[in-house]
Amino acid sequence: MNPAGALRSAAGDPPLPAALPQFAHIRRSWDAKLGATVAKLLPGEYYVTRHDELIFTTLGSCVSACVRDVKLGVGGMNHFMLPLASASAKGSWGDEMVSSATRYGNVAMERLINDILKIGGQRANLEFKLMGGGKVLDIALDVGACNVQFIREYLKTEGYPIAAEDLGDVFARKVYYSPATGKLRAKRLTATVNRAVFERERDCAPTGTQIESGSVELF
Repeated sequence: MNPAGALRSAAGDPPLPAALPQFAHIRRSWDAKLGATVAKLLPGEYYVTRHDELIFTTLGSCVSACVRDVKLGVGGMNHFMLPLASASAKGSWGDEMVSSATRYGNVAMERLINDILKIGGQRANLEFKLMGGGKVLDIALDVGACNVQFIREYLKTEGYPIAAEDLGDVFARKVYYSPATGKLRAKRLTATVNRAVFERERDCAPTGTQIESGSVELF
């Protein structure tokens, strides 16, 4: 029997590297254009890998922390929607494959870091790069700003420096991250797709085609 994740994503494509057991539900496939296996995150998901693969997500007001052990090249990324989970909120999303708790920043950060440590990462070697938190709609409540404030305060409290960030503003972002190399590529999306990204985050479902704007690479 093949190990979890060690299956060909399509006829003729290279086999996907084995995923850690707790991430068997994450959608992964071989991307011929990028020449890499890509793990795709929805809101509330996170993924950790010890292999040379990319992690992808699209962010509106949500924030992703991209974290790696710089010496081992292992790491992962999360995608959280709100800063803090209260005791009453943790069970309010229903029983789903995606843990309801990891939709909140405090839980998403704890689980991401702990899973990296479980596969050999060391706290002293962790590197943090941050993306997202855009004000994608002109509404009174700026959820993105709340998420940005949370993640900065969280890392300051925990004593972790921020290696790079692209936070806030009015853009949605499409993000690719390589834990093996630390390379992070973000494409800012045009305002015409902000509502689609907002609705995706609201409903925790994929959006359709997105229109790309400028891009920035962080290392």
